[in-house]
Amino acid sequence: MPIRPMKDSSETHLVIKTQPLKQHNPKTVPNGKIPPPPPPVTTPANGQTQASSPSPPSKNRSRRRNRGGRKSDQGDVCMRPSSRPRKPPPPPSLTTSLAPVVAASAGDIVAVNHQMQMGVRKNSNFAPRPGFGTLGTRCIVKANHFLADLPTKDLNQYDVTITPEVSSKSVNRAIIAELVRLYKESDLGTRLPAYDGRKSLYTAGELPFTWKEFTVKIVDEDDGIINGPKRERSYKVAIKFVARANMHHLGEFLAGKRADCPQEALQILDIVLRELSVKRFCPVGRSFFSPDIRTPQRLGEGLESWCGFYQSIRPTQMGLSLNIDMASAAFIEPLPVIEFVAQLLGKDVLSKPLSDSDRVKIKKGLRGVKVEVTHRANVRRKYRVAGLTTQPTRELMFPVDENCTMKSVIEYFQEMYGFTIQHTHLPCLQVGNQKKASYLPMEACKIVEGQRYTKRLNEKQITALLKVTCQRPRDRENDILRTVQHNAYDQDPYAKEFGMNISEKLASVEARILPAPWLKYHENGKEKDCLPQVGQWNMMNKKMINGMTVSRWACVNFSRSVQENVARGFCNELGQMCEVSGMEFNPEPVIPIYSARPDQVEKALKHVYHTAMNRTKGKELELLLAILPDNNGSLYGDLKRICETELGLISQCCLTKHVFKISKQYLANVSLKINVKMGGRNTVLLEAISCRIPLVSDIPTIIFGADVTHPENGEESSPSIAAVVASQDWPEVTKYAGLVCAQAHRQELIQDLYKTWQDPVRGTVSGGMIRDLLISFRKATGQKPLRIIFYRDGVSEGQFYQVLLYELDAIRKACASLEPNYQPPVTFIVVQKRHHTRLFANNHRDKSSTDRSGNILPGTVVDTKICHPTEFDFYLCSHAGIQGTSRPAHYHVLWDENKFTADGIQSLTNNLCYTYARCTRSVSIVPPAYYAHLAAFRARFYMEPEIMQDNGSPGKKSTKTTTVGDCGVKPLPALKENVKRVMFYC
Repeated sequence: MPIRPMKDSSETHLVIKTQPLKQHNPKTVPNGKIPPPPPPVTTPANGQTQASSPSPPSKNRSRRRNRGGRKSDQGDVCMRPSSRPRKPPPPPSLTTSLAPVVAASAGDIVAVNHQMQMGVRKNSNFAPRPGFGTLGTRCIVKANHFLADLPTKDLNQYDVTITPEVSSKSVNRAIIAELVRLYKESDLGTRLPAYDGRKSLYTAGELPFTWKEFTVKIVDEDDGIINGPKRERSYKVAIKFVARANMHHLGEFLAGKRADCPQEALQILDIVLRELSVKRFCPVGRSFFSPDIRTPQRLGEGLESWCGFYQSIRPTQMGLSLNIDMASAAFIEPLPVIEFVAQLLGKDVLSKPLSDSDRVKIKKGLRGVKVEVTHRANVRRKYRVAGLTTQPTRELMFPVDENCTMKSVIEYFQEMYGFTIQHTHLPCLQVGNQKKASYLPMEACKIVEGQRYTKRLNEKQITALLKVTCQRPRDRENDILRTVQHNAYDQDPYAKEFGMNISEKLASVEARILPAPWLKYHENGKEKDCLPQVGQWNMMNKKMINGMTVSRWACVNFSRSVQENVARGFCNELGQMCEVSGMEFNPEPVIPIYSARPDQVEKALKHVYHTAMNRTKGKELELLLAILPDNNGSLYGDLKRICETELGLISQCCLTKHVFKISKQYLANVSLKINVKMGGRNTVLLEAISCRIPLVSDIPTIIFGADVTHPENGEESSPSIAAVVASQDWPEVTKYAGLVCAQAHRQELIQDLYKTWQDPVRGTVSGGMIRDLLISFRKATGQKPLRIIFYRDGVSEGQFYQVLLYELDAIRKACASLEPNYQPPVTFIVVQKRHHTRLFANNHRDKSSTDRSGNILPGTVVDTKICHPTEFDFYLCSHAGIQGTSRPAHYHVLWDENKFTADGIQSLTNNLCYTYARCTRSVSIVPPAYYAHLAAFRARFYMEPEIMQDNGSPGKKSTKTTTVGDCGVKPLPALKENVKRVMFYC
């Protein structure tokens, strides 16, 4: 796959500038809103139009429209005049000729974009709901949404300026709390304001002034003095009226009479309902945690799980809704530092010396952690750990005066505090800055409670956390109800002040259970078709509809515990299962099974590849089986990178535990994967081959899936990986080819969908993933797509508009670059799994309304009551639960030129969930989006090994990649042609 370096593209990057609430003296348009300015556009030397810089809002910074979304939701809701993008206008109609758009000058694009932005007042920016679905068996489900009354008072926003400036939200809140305590009855006119912890204060009704300055003194909590007098700090607080939010506008939006949602009003209400919880619990993003909600459970290596709840106000068809869900997060256990280090290393640190790797692990584990000293009787001063000394405590000296008189740390603590350091072989903690570092012995420090762990958890910790979070539906529902009762919103003084009343009952919602689709298998099998039952079926008496032939294969064994005869027996069993399932599988490998050490993966793979080529007189291997140790570190990723980008080998990895304990179910699943990797199909929808799928079967239709995966927290230089897959068969829509690319760190917009660059010979050349996949569809089917359905995964609601504008434009340009006036209609659907809506059976005792896990039945769809007041969205639980509470997928149709009905898109999406290639179960999100996620995850293994390694220094930039900037990122190695034609990522 010719993945090229990032080029300056001709697409327009809009910088959406948000505006404040209704201001005192702005220049307004007739409807009272301020027109947003046109985006800054520059024309570089090559003449291509681009944004003046990568648009910050386009990055994955958890900017959302007060609904569920990506897990990057880390910050409090912070509403400056408007900290979130106001709903911008729709992209231009597809009826507009694309050719002029491609060739437009920078000035033209600015003008067009300005007109588009002005048009937001007249048009809804996303596809309106075409009606409600009617297909399926009607039933009632309960949702974790609680009806909230809309305040009748207008809400006022005030700007807060604290001098000297404070960076800590908790200190800011303490200052404002003291101000309210002192001045509520007098200067504040008895108002009880809500505060966002930063720059904004909100009241129900006006304060008696438009500007006023107050002086507030608060005690320095970090001072640490327990019984004696504490230091007081004085602050000046200026409060200035900024704007007023109109609740009538919000009421009309909730009633479906207006298309544009007043985000600022929703944000205020969200902050109001958070105010009391912020004081009671530890806030993390939109969630609140406490060790008192449930006893913390140890996760290992000094971490523990805290239980809590998620809370968010949402606009829905039934009105304002408070979405409450249970949550868990990892926190650092408040241990003495020496005990924490012992847990972190898993060994006794008091008697054994520390190795260099131990020091690196301790430094990583403690950097940024807040500790309090315990060696001073009445003082518990707090510090943040900056690092670890390279020398043990017994060797540490520091100057005590201007004459550089040196004193040891041991002497200093003995003389100053009468504290004898016992464990002098351990290093000291470094606190403060690098220029003036202070040393604290580990044994004199304890970790402060309530610090969330934000780095990546290891597998054991993830497993332990999942055990805590995994709750059966009935238990989760009861916990949610208990949380609502415990929060006692009816007694909340802030809710009362703002006139909000919250129901304590789960919302009852009308749902429908869509029927499972019939699946077609090969005519040679005993069962030629199949109707799944409760989201699952099996391969008994069935044969793959298009079973492939494996003539030339080899096996490489990287597991020392697997003897050759055991490996041979496993390969025979696997080959027989492939035959039974409908493939043709040569029982003999091209070469004998080759055993190799895991640290020689490249040498082993190349040896097998070249030996097999010699044996087959130049014919390439079709399949490589690889037996891996159960704990194989980087072996799997290295193997996939070498096979798929260097050798052009299709591989199937199997773990040692499955080789020793051969299960028929396991072999059947592996055979499904092998068949699609070889280019076959396992099953297809009966409706597809009989051409009965509305708006798919009538004309050649291509279905895309797209996703972007971002690096873990702490990896500040690794690129994000974008993947796009597209169906390569019609009318079956079952095979999906995939392409991947690296892009700027945490960039959510997919940069390589369409691109142009200058070639010295050919001039302007067009390319990109959409264009390449459209071409491959044409080659595979002999027809060009006349309809495009695009499922986009992983977009938070605050990014809907930017993603739609940028990526829909790229799709159009890719089409226009292939043929003049080639403009197939596009339906653009965002798929979300990281939201907090849960659906529960109305009666848990009614076994006919639940699956075996107690969850709602697969096919349950909801498009009323808890869905958007005007836009085209729905919740679909397409899978059967296994354990825990099922999470329905949320589908939001942002753009629909194919004019799908609600039933049409809901049925298509549900039916596609039964075509996932890797198992005989319906899956939780539509397969093209699932495949894109798998491809993006696979591509992370393709990066240079230095990028993937943990260098022991968070945030340290690798020398092997270029970080965010105009020069882009180092491209991934290209997939070999034979690999990217098939579903290699399965």
